[in-house]
Amino acid sequence: MQNADKGQPRELSGVGLHIGIVQARFNTDITDALAQACQDALIDLGVAPEHITLVQVPGALEVPLGLMALAERDEFDALVALGCIIRGETYHFELVANESGAGVTRVGLDYGIPIANAILTTEDLEQAVARQTEKGRDAAYVAVEMAQLLTDLAPSE
Repeated sequence: MQNADKGQPRELSGVGLHIGIVQARFNTDITDALAQACQDALIDLGVAPEHITLVQVPGALEVPLGLMALAERDEFDALVALGCIIRGETYHFELVANESGAGVTRVGLDYGIPIANAILTTEDLEQAVARQTEKGRDAAYVAVEMAQLLTDLAPSE
């Protein structure tokens, strides 16, 4: 819920949450940094390390299937998608970026689970390096905030 005085989100707490992370290995130096920043931020937010599950898939196109497999386990409060797609000289960049993004969204909507999408799409390696830590941390904050929101909006029993 937002703070009515400042329009800011309330204090985030990951205590008791279970978070699943799917990391693409392609551009592994970037995705390893994304994963580390995300896990560090989740722990800073109070998520217990043993409640963080990290799985790896070959590339960004495989991330949605990994997310679906975790969502089907019905044990996570939120998921995180991590990857890095760097523009090349062919149309492949657009295909991978568009299809992975659509797949991530579809899994979230189909399973009713929040997914923080931190699949970077950059023009070059320099842009990816510049964003890897911030976007990894941002994904953790989004996952926790959305997990809290869905808990708040769930029908009372």
